[in-house]
Amino acid sequence: MSLREQLCEYGRRAVELGLVIGTSGNLSVREGDLVAVTPSGAALDRLTPEMCPVVDVEGYLVEGDLQPSSETPMHLAVYATTHARAIVHTHSVFGTIVATTMTELPPVHYNALLLGGVVKVAEYATYGTPELAANVRAAMEGKKAALMANHGGVTVGATLEEAFEATRLLEWLCEVYVRGLSVGKPAVLTDEQLNAVIERALNPPTFPRRL
Repeated sequence: MSLREQLCEYGRRAVELGLVIGTSGNLSVREGDLVAVTPSGAALDRLTPEMCPVVDVEGYLVEGDLQPSSETPMHLAVYATTHARAIVHTHSVFGTIVATTMTELPPVHYNALLLGGVVKVAEYATYGTPELAANVRAAMEGKKAALMANHGGVTVGATLEEAFEATRLLEWLCEVYVRGLSVGKPAVLTDEQLNAVIERALNPPTFPRRL
């Protein structure tokens, strides 16, 4: 599947799962010094491969008739400072709720470790601006996910599939936290507890085989 076909596939899935609405959200995938990105103002579930423009890492349009997403500067800023090869940005419901009320998403479940632990909320800036790109880049440092104040969420991965699964996990963690608040104050895992999970994952138990 080509990079542009991947954008169409995961764009459709993002809409089906309710992670975006209307023409919100954008995805990109990098190969070498080229980045295929979803176009500006297009519904992600109506994309065709030829609609997806390709830019170089400096932001120059290389291929395509449509303009790249207005959030392309943010994507390029993340690519410039991380090993990411794919980025997914959504306006999911629970992620946006947390992004409008919190400065970070605490680790209420050990699966938060898969995103780097605490998920930071990048300071608000107008979409598509260098300021927002810089804020997201700072919040993403050492992480696979960040939330964007009063906006949405962004995740990265070595592949578009990996970045998309990180988006699904981010939304799940946000939903657990938000729904937990309706019952009481969610317990936050300590560094000691999280380190124990890491140690367990590195040294899984072995079970003897019955003879």
